[in-house]
Amino acid sequence: MQLRYNYRAYPDACQRRALAQAFGCARVVWNDCLRDRKEAHAAGLPYVTSAELSRLRITQAKRTAERSWLAEVSAVVLQQSLRDLDAAYKNFFDSLKGKRQGRKAGPPRYKSKKDTRQSIRLNTNAFSVQDDGTVYVAKVGNLKVTWSRRLPAAPTSLTVTKDSCGRYFLSFVVDTEADILPELDTEAGIDLGLSAFAVLSDGTKISAPRFLRRAEKKLKRLQRELSRKAQGSKNRAKARIKVARQHAKVADRRRDWHHKESTKIIRDNQAVYVEDLAVSGLGRTRLAKSVHDAGWSAFVRMLAYKAVKHGRAFAKVGRAFPSSQICSACGFRDGPKPLHIREWTCSACGTVHDRDHNAARNVLLEGRRIVAAGRAETLNASQSAGKTRTKVPAQRGEAGSPRKGQTTQAGIPGL
Repeated sequence: MQLRYNYRAYPDACQRRALAQAFGCARVVWNDCLRDRKEAHAAGLPYVTSAELSRLRITQAKRTAERSWLAEVSAVVLQQSLRDLDAAYKNFFDSLKGKRQGRKAGPPRYKSKKDTRQSIRLNTNAFSVQDDGTVYVAKVGNLKVTWSRRLPAAPTSLTVTKDSCGRYFLSFVVDTEADILPELDTEAGIDLGLSAFAVLSDGTKISAPRFLRRAEKKLKRLQRELSRKAQGSKNRAKARIKVARQHAKVADRRRDWHHKESTKIIRDNQAVYVEDLAVSGLGRTRLAKSVHDAGWSAFVRMLAYKAVKHGRAFAKVGRAFPSSQICSACGFRDGPKPLHIREWTCSACGTVHDRDHNAARNVLLEGRRIVAAGRAETLNASQSAGKTRTKVPAQRGEAGSPRKGQTTQAGIPGL
């Protein structure tokens, strides 16, 4: 399986200029190739192949006066930009044909130098981890990196990213074996909510941290200061960075908390079942800010890939399943209930239920039924879960730490 490890990088002034040039060249190659394909499609011509675009927009473009500066950056950066465009087109075509699961993918769009996120992708020919702990990037130099953990194996690719508040990150993709945990007898059904972030079927309640709500006072002040700055001024640019840094702090805290809670749930349970919520729909209601502050989708994605990583079973219960209407004691369906009703009594057996705890228990029972029927929406809902080399894409927010006692270490001497 593949895991992604992110580290903070601290380039100096010269390296920042070199990275800015690399970001710009990759963006230009993307836009030029995208324009050629769109113009060919509008003219009714055949789809322009990657080989033809590589010859025209990279090899020959370097020899022209208008694009001669493309030769000042690594050729790997330009080729990877074209490959990323091919991947974007493949996702779009697969989405149109119904081969791609999830939400419909739109066609690739042009990139702008004003985009808040800039990135380049490199393969092993254009980067290497040095003995002194720095990372060499072709045509950029040795970047100083803060290593928060070891790499479990040699990386296969590197993505250098600059976010909206000016921070630089190195994201390594590593091929590694699954870290199978000892089998347990416990299972958990999870009911996600707003008053409590999650309620487990054993009665455990995880309080909602509400990171955005806690930072709103400072964010309001910073955004008010930003609105008062003149358009295009340097003071406005400084104020924008302050707002972006505050939002980045909120996102980092939420992500760190999600990782800790999801890891704890996966390590304490052999099987985890969660309700498949319509987060995109809830994000358009009056509860939108609270829904986005909770970050349910990111949390569920972490549960899914960590289940594969540690050999656990994971399944999603359909959003149409009436988990809040069914009595988990006798199975009687007692009808829908408004959100303000947090406790109710079953009219059939007389059991008094906590709304969230009862829903979590129903999710557990339905998840067991789905797994038993062999219809689990998961890659590892079988007896061979985690025992084979499962193909799992690297998560963008992965920050997985190797478990204690793991002997495979690579890449970072001296840590």
